[in-house]
Amino acid sequence: MAIALTAGMRANLTSLQNTTSLMENTQKKLSSGKKVNTALDDPVNFFKAKDHNDRARDLSAKKDGMKEAIKTIEAANTGIESMYDMLDQMKSLASAAKTSDNTSDLKTQFDAIRGQVQNLAEDSKYGGKNLLGNDALQVEFDENGSNKLSVQGIDAKSQLGEIRTASTTKTIAAANFDTSGGMESAIVEIDSAVKTLRTEAQKLASSLSTISIREDFTNNMINTLNTGADQLTLADMNEEGANMLMLQTRQQLGTTSLSMSSQAAQAVLRLF
Repeated sequence: MAIALTAGMRANLTSLQNTTSLMENTQKKLSSGKKVNTALDDPVNFFKAKDHNDRARDLSAKKDGMKEAIKTIEAANTGIESMYDMLDQMKSLASAAKTSDNTSDLKTQFDAIRGQVQNLAEDSKYGGKNLLGNDALQVEFDENGSNKLSVQGIDAKSQLGEIRTASTTKTIAAANFDTSGGMESAIVEIDSAVKTLRTEAQKLASSLSTISIREDFTNNMINTLNTGADQLTLADMNEEGANMLMLQTRQQLGTTSLSMSSQAAQAVLRLF
């Protein structure tokens, strides 16, 4: 059996129901901190914000790759710095042999240090990549991988102490200290190898600088995208708090008005 309501009661009830619905939406905004939680709230801003957030996540994944690339280059540079030290020791031994009567011991020391060149190169890897083992490194900067940087390593792993680049091969021969010419030849070879290493170190430094700049750019872009998404979806908590107070007041007034309408109907019944 349907219950008949007076026009005033029905109007008050409808207003009260609308107020309750608005309070639920406002409460959702206050609890989530967002004015746009689903596409139903605002389809344009919702999907724009989603695009921004999706791109920010993709760039964040690329940023991790940049961090790994930086560490790979730093590992290679650490190896080169240590190779400088070893080559300097070898040069000192070759120079000392010119005025020493005990060239046999100096030759043994020279060859022992020379043999460590390969070990240094092999130990300069990071994350499975070794830029002193002729590996290549490719770093992607954008979300679809179209913008990238390629870093070509060098081959410094030969048992004979060779240092090979794309265009040159610098070889440090085994110690030949029997003649002054052999000692001088060793010094020349070492100087040439050092020069090659310095050139490669400069290339690595340039690549490292480029990657670092792109990493900073990516960080700033991620912040920009996230901020843009927030501006499209975040709620003004002060405004929503004020809205809730206003709606609570309206709800109280609606409840009071509905009660008054009911009392009016009861007064009519008392006439009979």
